[in-house]
Amino acid sequence: MITYLTRRLLLLIPVFVAVSVVIFLILHLIPGDPLDNLLRVGSSPEKRAEMSARYGLDRPLVVQYGIWLGNLLQGDLGTSIASRRPVASLIGQALPHSLLLGALALAFSTLAGVALGVAAAIWRDRWADRLIMGGVLLGSTLPSFWMGLLFILAFSVQLGWFPVSGARGWESLVLPVLTIGLGGTALVARVARVAMIDAAERDFVLLLHAKGMPPGRIRLNHVLRHAMIPVVTILSLRIGWILGGAVTVEYVFARPGLGTTLIKALSQHDYPVVQACLLMLAMAVMLGTLLGDVVQALMDPRVRREAA
Repeated sequence: MITYLTRRLLLLIPVFVAVSVVIFLILHLIPGDPLDNLLRVGSSPEKRAEMSARYGLDRPLVVQYGIWLGNLLQGDLGTSIASRRPVASLIGQALPHSLLLGALALAFSTLAGVALGVAAAIWRDRWADRLIMGGVLLGSTLPSFWMGLLFILAFSVQLGWFPVSGARGWESLVLPVLTIGLGGTALVARVARVAMIDAAERDFVLLLHAKGMPPGRIRLNHVLRHAMIPVVTILSLRIGWILGGAVTVEYVFARPGLGTTLIKALSQHDYPVVQACLLMLAMAVMLGTLLGDVVQALMDPRVRREAA
């Protein structure tokens, strides 16, 4: 198991370097200049050249990337061009809000998705199965930002149950968690349903039925356990996608998270902040995938044998 974990960690190194190159090149090749937000209209070319040299924007892209990567490996995320504050400080203020929102949304989508998937598998090909699958299909097709606006209109503006925006108290988390979690619920429910049906048709399940074991015990202790292996894989991928999906949702609900910081930095072409935010989201995907592989190896002996 240690060999498998070490191998997976080493594989993340080239992936991290490739992702950092893509992020850096995309930001520096798109139109726009961060100095436009710092210089007054009509500033002299000498002043622009001075500001460009101060932030290292006058150097070749290869040199800029080398400096940024070197500082990054030392834990230095740079300084914001727009606010002139350390990027680590900005990320440190925004990241806890995003992590809390993402963790609650992941927990909601996991519990609701597994419950709906198990229920649909138990009532396979009946009206309850069609109703559940139709509902989750509808939930997966609705854009999260549009769903968030509907929730604000219904539960905040019309009913006044929850605040429209902000991050004060647990009430402000309910609507964002539902907005992000519903999309994940649909995916988890579909995977859980298929996995439950597949596991229920295995030979060992027929043997347990032949021995007279109660059907409910078989489903909970044996079928659900085997069905959770593909569900865990999907959930590991959802860790990164939930943080990525929280970008637009946080902006809709005006939460001071990573999404709001990223969108604000994009509008200002603040390269260091955007690079750090995108790198955090990419690392969440990579670490989520690693966590899913490790948990899957712990749950499935076949994966451990292949990794040995």
